[in-house]
Amino acid sequence: MNKKELKSFLDDKARAFEYPQFLKQDPIQIPHRFNKKEDIEIAGFLIATIAWGNRVSIIKSGNCMMDLMDNDPHHFVMEHNEADLKPLKKFVHRTFNGIDFIYFIKALRNIYSFHKGLEAVFYQKGNTATMYENIHLFKKTFFELEHEKRTEKHVSDPLNGSAAKRLNMYLRWMVRPATMGVDFGIWKQLSTAQLSCPLDVHSGNVARSLGILKRKQNDQKALIELDTALRKFDPLDPVKYDFALFGLGVYEGFK
Repeated sequence: MNKKELKSFLDDKARAFEYPQFLKQDPIQIPHRFNKKEDIEIAGFLIATIAWGNRVSIIKSGNCMMDLMDNDPHHFVMEHNEADLKPLKKFVHRTFNGIDFIYFIKALRNIYSFHKGLEAVFYQKGNTATMYENIHLFKKTFFELEHEKRTEKHVSDPLNGSAAKRLNMYLRWMVRPATMGVDFGIWKQLSTAQLSCPLDVHSGNVARSLGILKRKQNDQKALIELDTALRKFDPLDPVKYDFALFGLGVYEGFK
């Protein structure tokens, strides 16, 4: 395919895979249970944080998280006491454990109490060309409380070489318009033009097969390469191609 044909192909696939039925098999279904902005963004952030591995397992663990927070995430974050945190100690999803979960709750309360909420903390550098610096500053703010070093690995930093797949997925959820009933579009300060495609095994392999990614590792250098290619197809909404790349890899077995 030439570039024009490839853009048309990816546009068609992005439209085909951005549909509400997608929610039934995706962790994004969990924040979709809520209506309040703060509930959506807190639930979304926590679910995105544990979104690696089998999607059935992610959804099961995400439901457990919400149950431990009385299915009222913003209220739990803001009003919890030490006794409320004790049941969280038993939580485990792969390497994310109760110690990590408890710190995340405390860090989120700090963010809502002293930094005007999650959206504001992801907007510290404003409307930059990409979200790399904003994500870097978010991580610094998130870990400004006393914490165990091990917990830091659960928040990636593109300025340290990571593709930050889960955070980029979360930002897609929060920023892209809710037009198709999949993403939420509840964050208005950030622009879709700033967003990056969540780069993982599926999207990376499909991108390489299509010739828009050459680097073999799924790291920040690969993300920059993929960002550059996708922005040529749609500079205003490059992350829409996440639906195309993921759908081709997972649902169509594209190689």
